[in-house]
This record gives sequence, C-alpha cells and structure tokens, in this order.
Amino acid sequence: MTIRFPLRLVCGLGRLCCPGRMVMRIFGNLNKLRHLGVLGINRRNGQYLLRYNARRLYPLVDDKLQTKRLAEKFAIAVPETYVVVEIHRQIRDLPNLLAEHPDFVVKPSRGSGGEGILVIVGRTKNGYRKANGTIVGADELAHHVANILNGMYSLGGQADAALIEYRVHPHPVFNAIAYQGVPDVRLIVFLGVPVMAMVRLPTRQSDGKANLHQGALGAGVDIATGKTLSAVWGNDIVADHPDTGMAISGLEIPFWDELLLLGAHCWEMTGLGYQGADFVLDEKNGPLLLELNARPGLNVQIANRAGLLPRLKLVEAHLKELGDASERVAFAKRHFAHPESDERYTIPTQVQEDLLPL
Repeated sequence: MTIRFPLRLVCGLGRLCCPGRMVMRIFGNLNKLRHLGVLGINRRNGQYLLRYNARRLYPLVDDKLQTKRLAEKFAIAVPETYVVVEIHRQIRDLPNLLAEHPDFVVKPSRGSGGEGILVIVGRTKNGYRKANGTIVGADELAHHVANILNGMYSLGGQADAALIEYRVHPHPVFNAIAYQGVPDVRLIVFLGVPVMAMVRLPTRQSDGKANLHQGALGAGVDIATGKTLSAVWGNDIVADHPDTGMAISGLEIPFWDELLLLGAHCWEMTGLGYQGADFVLDEKNGPLLLELNARPGLNVQIANRAGLLPRLKLVEAHLKELGDASERVAFAKRHFAHPESDERYTIPTQVQEDLLPL
C-alpha cells in the first residue's frame, strides 16, 4: 500500500503545499537555500526562538504598553502616549481626552500584523480625518476603540487596551519613496548584535501603513552604511516606488549609527536573544522605538537578498569577544557590510521567485 501525502515546505516566508511532481524542483531549490544560508521558520523556531527567547519574556514585547514603559526605563524614546483606554466607560470621555490633540494614532496594545491601527491626521467639523481623506465620526471612533477592548485585534482574541498616542511625522528624507504614511526600520537583533535590517515603505495599496502583508514595500538596508538596497513588493523585486516612481536604492537613512545602537540595547532591555526592533524617524524627535517582536518574520532576507544563518552563526562564534552595545554595533558594521560584488551572498532570481509568493 502506498501512502501519498503533500510535502509542506516551510521556509519562513510562508508555506507552500507541493504536489509530488514538484518535489524534485523544490528540493533543488532547498539545496540552493541551504548554500545561501537562508533561515527557515522551523529552524528559526527550534534553534533560535526556543533557545534564546524565554517564554516568560514574551509579554514584554507582545504588549505594546509594557514595551513602552520598559523602553522609558532604559531611556529609549517612544511616541508619547496621550490616553490608555482600558475599560468601556472611558470611551464616552474620548472627545474631552483628545481635545488638545488634532492628530493621533489609535492602536491595540496587544495587536499583531498591523491590524486595528487607526491614524488620524486632522479634524473637521464632522469628525476626524484619515490620511486618505476619509472622515471618521466620533461614533465610529468610539466603536473602533470598543472593538479593540473586546479583543477583535489582539493575539488570541483576548480583552485588550487601546493606546492613543502621538502621530509620528516622518523625516523628510523618506518623502520621495513613501506614500502618505510613516516608514519604519526593522532591525533583526541577535544576542545584542544588529544582524540584518530593512525599511518598510507605505504605498497606496497599504493605505499608508508600513505593513508588508497589507502591501507596503520592504527595502533591504546595508548594515554598515545605512543605505537602502533593492526592495520587495508583493511578488516582485522592484527598483522604484510604485506610487512616487522614485528610485528606492541608495538612500542613506539618517541617524543610522544611533538606530543600530538603540537596537543593540534592546537585548539588555528585554532579555530576548532573537528579536525584531521597529523604529521610526520623526522629523522633530529623531529615532523612536515603535515596537518589538519576539517572532520577527524572515522576509528581511528577500529584501536584502542574503541569508541570516551565516550572520547568526558568526555572532554565536564571537559572542564571548563582544562587550557593550557599541562593540556589538562595530562588530555588525565590520562583518555584515553589503557585499555588492560577492554573489555568494545573493539569493538568485529563480530562488526569489519561488519564495516570493509564500
């Protein structure tokens, strides 16, 4: 009796169910991925998350309110919190609580995937205005906050709190390659060393949000220089922003050394050995920590066209030699500079095409 079952290849960027006729092609690509050091989701979970991220520490980053309070203790700047709504009877007071704030952001404290975030850029006589011009009435805002409290956007559907905070005004350096919203910088930090980075750029499709799942661009960033590389958008590698038409690569991100240093400090702050640190650049306040992630996605490898594994292994091999955050940043810049002329660290186009739909 022959038992047939689908081969499920989990590569960390999603999942692909493969019929038998595709097995040989997929395994051929698997060999390429291993050679390139691409980290998959199973290996990430088993070899890095289980080993370096204690479960008891997850609430520090799964709850944005806890993350903000912890960051403030470590003197890491975050967007100012205006209001924390934790019970339904607070909702009726929102107009008074927000009277002094013409613009703001509403987000679930324990949300994920960018769901439930509402960005208000101004006021009208009929309510609150979003970046795309849509008007949100006072009743709609109250209903949205109530949904957050009821756990509509939270992990596991548990009751949540709504954070209403300062709306970041993006640094003008991003004006040409972002549509309406605020770009953010994602750093993958391993044992206090920033090992890979990308900047997520809002598009019309993402409704101005820097969320790849909703249609934002993800551009790789050279750890050594802070300059943008190529970008991934949906299923395509792109050179220009789809809405502005401007070239994405070659942009030097301001405050780059400071961002790396802040990311390195997140290890001491949370105790999580493998984490994603998301920062925004405000035109007045400079770098602000937006949130931390104990299970950061792996599509940063496509944006950089490079695998994480060689970098993670190098950090493990030299960990005893590394001291404070400044030394760890220097190590990262020295060893993880973008090797423009070294094809060994470039994911081939065919492999990218196999990964991108996942």
